[in-house]
Amino acid sequence: MKFKAASALAALAFASSFAHADFLDWSDTSIGYRYGTQFREPYNRQDIAKNIVNFTHADGFKYGTNYLNIDVLKSDSKDSDATETYIVYRNTLDLGKITGSSFAFGPVRGLGITSGFDWNHKNDPGYASRKQMVVLGPTVMMDVPGFLNIGVLALWESNEPNSIDRRYYYKTHPALSVTWAIPLGDTNLSFEGYLNWIAPKGKDEFGNNTATETNFDGILWYDAGVPLNWGKNKFRVGLEYQYWRNKFGNPSSVPGSLAKTPQIRAEYHF
Repeated sequence: MKFKAASALAALAFASSFAHADFLDWSDTSIGYRYGTQFREPYNRQDIAKNIVNFTHADGFKYGTNYLNIDVLKSDSKDSDATETYIVYRNTLDLGKITGSSFAFGPVRGLGITSGFDWNHKNDPGYASRKQMVVLGPTVMMDVPGFLNIGVLALWESNEPNSIDRRYYYKTHPALSVTWAIPLGDTNLSFEGYLNWIAPKGKDEFGNNTATETNFDGILWYDAGVPLNWGKNKFRVGLEYQYWRNKFGNPSSVPGSLAKTPQIRAEYHF
């Protein structure tokens, strides 16, 4: 599938899902803040502090779910005081809901098709990423409290940084994507996050071989709104840890390609 065709499919899923907002089964929207001092960027040997504000929306509708997250990341002087915006959208269509048939078996609750896109813009004076990526592939939805989804996705990625005068398209490549949000018993705690294993995407725009990328991000949340009498799932605080190996496909020989980043986090739900 060509990049433009995949882009059109993702855009269609986005538009059709939100066009039926009045028919949502459930909806959750939040704003949040997180902070860490050990972020890394490729070709930068220093630990970087970042303040991050995010807007997140998730919902369920007749045939599946939507997820939208917008991060605005502000780096300190070790990353040129850069500001980055990163947008992620995912739509998962539930095949059982669409067909009226059950796809449950063993530990599996159902099967789906996931599509979506990533988009970013960073204003640093060096690389200045302008990433665009479309994703598409099957998803297995596990039968657990909360949710645990495992997807095998095809990625169509491109970039147009400062150093080149055209948009560069990487080789189409696969990824294993795991996302979860699991409550921990009857406590006010939950464990949420994602794990992306991304295969090499061929040569980068400078002719270098790319490497297998591993990005784990886990959050232990505490529902602080309950003891504050604000209501359940209104205000949460958490401890987050990100492990990112071969960041953006850069091999381990590149300084800054490995990040081990603890963070503090808080979010308010509308």
